[in-house]
Amino acid sequence: MKFFSLKKFISPTVSIQGKIFVAFSLVTLLGIVAVTSIVYLYMRETVKNNAITSVTESIRQADESLNLRLEEVSRLNTVVATNRTVLDTLQSKSVEPSYEWFQEQKRIEEFLSALIAYKPYISRVAVIGLNEKVFFVGSPWLDKNILLTPMMKDLLQNPSGHAYFHQTGVSDSIVTGRELRYNRSLIGMVMFDLNDEFIKKIYDVKPTSDSMMYVVDRKNEFIYQPQTSAFDKETIVGLGQELAGTDGSVERMIDQKSYLVVMRKSAYTGWTTLTLVPMKSLLTETARIRNVLATVAIIVFMFIVIGTLQVSSRITRNIRRLRSMMMHVTEGNMTLPAVEIRSKDEIGQLYHVFKGMVEELKRLLEGIVTTEKAKREAELAVLQAQIRPHFLYNSLNTVKYLAKLNGVPNIVEVSESLIELMRGVLGNTNEFLTLQEELQYVRSYVNIEKYKYVEPIRLLIEVKEEELLQFSVLKLMLQPLVENAIIHGISASEHEGLVHIHIYVEGQELRIEVRDNGKGMTQAQIDALFEVQTNTRFSGMGVRNVHERIVRLFGESYGVFVHSEPNSHTTVQIKFPLIPWKAAEQAQLQQEG
Repeated sequence: MKFFSLKKFISPTVSIQGKIFVAFSLVTLLGIVAVTSIVYLYMRETVKNNAITSVTESIRQADESLNLRLEEVSRLNTVVATNRTVLDTLQSKSVEPSYEWFQEQKRIEEFLSALIAYKPYISRVAVIGLNEKVFFVGSPWLDKNILLTPMMKDLLQNPSGHAYFHQTGVSDSIVTGRELRYNRSLIGMVMFDLNDEFIKKIYDVKPTSDSMMYVVDRKNEFIYQPQTSAFDKETIVGLGQELAGTDGSVERMIDQKSYLVVMRKSAYTGWTTLTLVPMKSLLTETARIRNVLATVAIIVFMFIVIGTLQVSSRITRNIRRLRSMMMHVTEGNMTLPAVEIRSKDEIGQLYHVFKGMVEELKRLLEGIVTTEKAKREAELAVLQAQIRPHFLYNSLNTVKYLAKLNGVPNIVEVSESLIELMRGVLGNTNEFLTLQEELQYVRSYVNIEKYKYVEPIRLLIEVKEEELLQFSVLKLMLQPLVENAIIHGISASEHEGLVHIHIYVEGQELRIEVRDNGKGMTQAQIDALFEVQTNTRFSGMGVRNVHERIVRLFGESYGVFVHSEPNSHTTVQIKFPLIPWKAAEQAQLQQEG
């Protein structure tokens, strides 16, 4: 019985598992024997010399690339140091804030911006006066406190014009500076920040996948090191001192592993570059060994191709077909190609299961799309069918006109707000609108509601960034929440009502918080908002309805979240994706098409 099971497992005519086992076992066995027998016939010293030449050339190219940028920055330093506008500004008597100071700041920032335009490797340029005047373009933020930092003291102590400082912390960068003098008197410093990512990109040279490169400055501080360094600072500095004075190489045992250490010192910056290449990896990745492995692979292939060609083709043909069908489906095409898999082994069975799954998925998706589109159209149709727009506009305009004639400004205000609100709700059929338009509907609604209560209702809208007003939100997303805050939170209060709307971005999400100073809610009342449909008196859409619309379109990570403290306040937060208005318009057109 055991022999029969083993025979069934390795037989190429019974199962796909047996076919893969037999074919790949034979290929692997022949490959390992052939490769391991030939690799050891070649000399280790030749491999090492080729590696030294390759690594030395890579380091030289990296150093030259960096030196070119540093020389360009040095020329820019000279341009700033000899600019009359810069020198006059640092010596002027204007103080901050003043009109003269703003004019000086504008002139210098325009000059600095033009200076570093189209130079992405420069993250910031700054002009710093010893009189605490600071002007800069780029990031991060800079103020007069820079004069008290060790970096500034270090740059001022180096008058050579090649002063470098590796800044770490909020924004890693290489800072190069030059003194600003007028009539031989020191008046300030000009600094250029080289983006740390630019340095990493230049020195991200790896002869092998596990080799490591380090760049150390004259103070034995790291300018560049791998993200996952296997050695401490003392080890690298010690290797640099051992090879000091020569652009040479040496083989060393470190932590019981053999490494090829190649060093080069830059004459321009004085920085030392060391590359450590594991000898184990080097012996398997050089060009000579690669050619040998290719030759061996060809010889082995000639022996096994006759016996495995037909078998491997029959094994992979249906697998390739099935993979092609799956890729076709992942691209959104639910119609399978006309070619079918007719084999009766595991691949054939998998094909029939996959085909049935695609057909069922296609049917379900078509039903979901139809249902969701009909549901959204029905929701908007209910809103727009409540009142005939033409009749309502004419009636409200008549009320507004009569109110003006009779000198009743509050009725004029209510009429204008109601007209604006009805125009957006009944005349706009789009499912999305801009946040600015939605906020205008909220203002119109509050203008109407405030006349219903004895105590005034104040609406405070705080937008963190003005450009957020042009992002898209769902229509009637905020008004039901504000209505809920007024009717159920503020109406029963005996003090002045406040509805605070705070809009900001967190991560990649738009956050909208609606906070009131009303009586608050218990946890049971909060849960009831999401369990039972809440009918508001204006739109017929409550907190639960808004939450379901957002979740249905964008997923469970978005929606409405409520936090309240009884007798204190209630905060309703909306988590919504950042959607530019153009993208929302295109999505709306696709849905309508």
